Amino acid sequence: MAEIVRMPKLSDTMTEGVVAAWHKKVGDMVKSGDVLAEIETDKATMEFESFTDGVLLHIGVEKGKTAAVDSVLAVLGKEGEDITALLASAAAAKPKAQAQAQEQVASTTAPQPTQVASPSTPRTVAPALAPAPSSPAPSHSNGRVKASPLAKHLAEEKGIDISRVRGSGPDGRVTKSDIENFTGGGSGGAPSGLFAPQVEGFQEVAVSQMRKTIARRLAESKFSAPHFYLTLEIDMERAMNVREAINKQIAPDKISFNDLVVKGVAVALKQHPKVNSSWLGDRIRYNQHVHIGVAVAVEEGLLVPVVRFADTKPLRTIGAEVRDYAKKAKDKKLQPADWEGNTFTISNLGMFGIEEFTAIINPPDACIMAIGGIMEKPVVKNGAIVPGHTMKVTLSCDHRVVDGVTGAAFLNTFKQLLEEPALLLGAGAI
Repeated sequence: MAEIVRMPKLSDTMTEGVVAAWHKKVGDMVKSGDVLAEIETDKATMEFESFTDGVLLHIGVEKGKTAAVDSVLAVLGKEGEDITALLASAAAAKPKAQAQAQEQVASTTAPQPTQVASPSTPRTVAPALAPAPSSPAPSHSNGRVKASPLAKHLAEEKGIDISRVRGSGPDGRVTKSDIENFTGGGSGGAPSGLFAPQVEGFQEVAVSQMRKTIARRLAESKFSAPHFYLTLEIDMERAMNVREAINKQIAPDKISFNDLVVKGVAVALKQHPKVNSSWLGDRIRYNQHVHIGVAVAVEEGLLVPVVRFADTKPLRTIGAEVRDYAKKAKDKKLQPADWEGNTFTISNLGMFGIEEFTAIINPPDACIMAIGGIMEKPVVKNGAIVPGHTMKVTLSCDHRVVDGVTGAAFLNTFKQLLEEPALLLGAGAI
């Protein structure tokens, strides 16, 4: 008997998914454990395995298309089996989650009035390009290029202007193979002449699953949790000297300042458990374990993989885990177990030269720490002005859980640990 395969919920925040690729086509035999399709979630592109045996009789979501969780992804059954009644029944009993997701998509994709360009809607001025006779005409819809997520990603990697690629997919959609076979070069040559005419232009890109989730979760956090902020400046001279000495001994497995920060935060949280907590509406959870979420920047936003039991791990282990997570995040290979369960989050922009910033709390955490860069500046020591290195950190707190004095005490403990690294580096800490 034919059986419906539904769009799976591959993460706790997933409401809809994009079919990045099909590994089977209609008429193929599918066995339990075979990879049926690749599904792009809000955090990663994951392989979806079949749980049953059967012939693939129907594909409900074409490659590159979006569908709500629990909607009809495919139908497996016996060869030649009539599935008309099954599909009609599924259509009549559309899942509530699917209807809600479609309403949400409709509200976010409704036509918007023309606005002045902003960072979220890039506005560029580029030389007018004469149409190249050898280049195929692109497929557009109201000024937007239709392309699958994989095609967009591949075009960016190859430096190809996707608007110049003719799509071979449904309704002229640009596919991965179109990008791989494109021979027209990148964005085209500039027009000759000193005073070439200028035109205004822009590109609109569909909101990815990841960006939708980031927008929803952080908006909920910012507007529901009453944030307040505490900032401290930390003398990093001793931490810099200790890090240099350690790295001379353990090369090539060098530690970073971020590793010291993760360890310092973890040890401080054990001393201040009220900061290692979560707001659950009708109760507060004080976590006895320390799982540190480390924000990692990827092309479409941020992912927060988790270093578990960070207070018990040596610096080299923390560093190796963070580097591995960063690589997996950029390759979209993180699994749900990698990003779930954080009790506190760190966001570090110091490597970009940012001196100080505030971060939005990452639910369900009660706090997040924003780490600035180490800056060389004059400091006062023993009544004299001398060269020094300092780092500013800002703790964002949910006032429903953490009060000012509690947050300040935690920050001062963290400051003490980095200014006196001997307190941080006990036996087996490296």
